[in-house]
Amino acid sequence: MKHMLAALEARLAALPVPMAVELPSGQRIGAASWQVLVVLRAPQAYLALVQGQIGSLGAAIVEGWVEVHGSMRHVMAAALGLLQTDPVRGTASWWSQVMARARSMALHTLERDAQQVQFHYDLSDDFYALWLDPRRVYSCAYYREPQMSLAQAQEAKLEHICRKLDLHPGERLLDVGCGWGGLIIWAAQHHGVQAKGITLSRNQFNHVRHLIETLGLQGRVQVELCDYRQLSDAPYDKLASVGMFEHVGQANLPEYFQTVYRLLRPGALALIHGITAGGTRNRQLSAGMGDFIDRYIFPGGELVHVSTVLHTMAEAGLEMVDTENLRPHYARTLWTWSDALEAQLDAAQRILAVQTDTERSGRALRAYRLYLAGCAMGFEQGWMGLHQMLAIRPSGEIQTGSLRGAQSDYAFQRDYMYPKG
Repeated sequence: MKHMLAALEARLAALPVPMAVELPSGQRIGAASWQVLVVLRAPQAYLALVQGQIGSLGAAIVEGWVEVHGSMRHVMAAALGLLQTDPVRGTASWWSQVMARARSMALHTLERDAQQVQFHYDLSDDFYALWLDPRRVYSCAYYREPQMSLAQAQEAKLEHICRKLDLHPGERLLDVGCGWGGLIIWAAQHHGVQAKGITLSRNQFNHVRHLIETLGLQGRVQVELCDYRQLSDAPYDKLASVGMFEHVGQANLPEYFQTVYRLLRPGALALIHGITAGGTRNRQLSAGMGDFIDRYIFPGGELVHVSTVLHTMAEAGLEMVDTENLRPHYARTLWTWSDALEAQLDAAQRILAVQTDTERSGRALRAYRLYLAGCAMGFEQGWMGLHQMLAIRPSGEIQTGSLRGAQSDYAFQRDYMYPKG
């Protein structure tokens, strides 16, 4: 025990921020003038701290076995210093791949996917409204200009997607996993499309229906509470799916992209936007971080490397024509969300307490504080990526398009995607 204590003291001294640890006995080690204080209430949390299992330590914080004091930015700087392994350098053995596929198939039935989406997105609309932008765009913003606010950057992202899809008035646009409706509302109002969104979240479905009525968009925008596998009203001219394929599961990725292909008319465009794994072999982040996310935030979520996504997309018959990595944009987005939540912790606690009891609401709030700041750190470090992939369903007609052989609406140049001046 003395050896472990000495080793921990040495590690605390090497951290980039002053940190102190209070042991269950009441003894305190580390910096006298701390920026981060960790109070251990249970002996098992001590081992997670010593071993650098920051995800397991996060779980202990959520469950109340550990208290942490200090700003989330300082806490994450300390967590990074405590980490003893590279969280994306996994090795996927043959057997682990078989087991992962079996688990993925079991987790992503129609019923379980609905339950898992509702676990996260139906937590509380008022809670999300505290720290999201006014449009409640719950995905990576696009900071086209460095000085943009979150709201401006989210509108820039919506417009960036619409430009990439080269939307025109009257076209049919489908948003698979439409969230709180930001994209379909924007596309209808600014590009004149006939937009449809689908979601598995009851809260989001009700919110979008209310928006459509309030804004007078009946007949131009519609929303359905359904799974992507249940859609049959093809073909669409354009399709977007933002922050969706992370929930699909690797075992279902082929069916997901086959469905995208089926829903598009020949020559149409699809914009697939989502979080990707930073490593090519790791099934989830190590050091307990993947387990933390699965348990408290996104049950059933699975990340795969962008190369796997593109391979599966191609196998489904879709041709990738443009891919853009927005990883640091998501780091900034998440820090902005984190800062907004940190500034309103009392209000967040009251809102969540309405949904459940005080103990459970406290756990949820602690989980989200760690999740937002931890993911911001993860994107900064490159443990995860954020890719926008533009794909076409080739028409098979050589003469179709602006260039011979384009076989699609895609211009095969990027000038149209970016605003001039």
